[in-house]
Amino acid sequence: MGANKRDSKELIFLNVNDGSTQSGMQIVVQSTIENFEDIKKLSTGASVSVEGTVVASPGANQKYEIQANSIHIYGFSDPEIYPIQKKKMTLEYLRDIAHLRPRTNTYGAIFRIRHSAAIGIHQFFHEKGFYYIHTPIINCRRC
Repeated sequence: MGANKRDSKELIFLNVNDGSTQSGMQIVVQSTIENFEDIKKLSTGASVSVEGTVVASPGANQKYEIQANSIHIYGFSDPEIYPIQKKKMTLEYLRDIAHLRPRTNTYGAIFRIRHSAAIGIHQFFHEKGFYYIHTPIINCRRC
């Protein structure tokens, strides 16, 4: 789940992000949904699946939002244990939690740029007739 959740008695606004973009998608959850009380307990790092209808958003911060028909919760995330929260984290702090770095916006953006650069370079050389091969690494243990 994305970095924030706002709720009231009748509505919950979730920001869900799968890491493919810098910002997430706003999910609007009505109180009539079957597991509304469980959805209220979600926090950053939770794993969910959302089914709904994409509609134009009346809000100023996004063009579209999803009106949820159902939300399946795969797993909750304890904010006391899960170290990535809404607050800004330093790169030094992220060194201590290397396995979670890709889930941050900073590293997600870096990985998307690296991916695009690698694809562009490979495509350029491929179109010029070059081959991408992995040659054997020759080393000497007794040198």
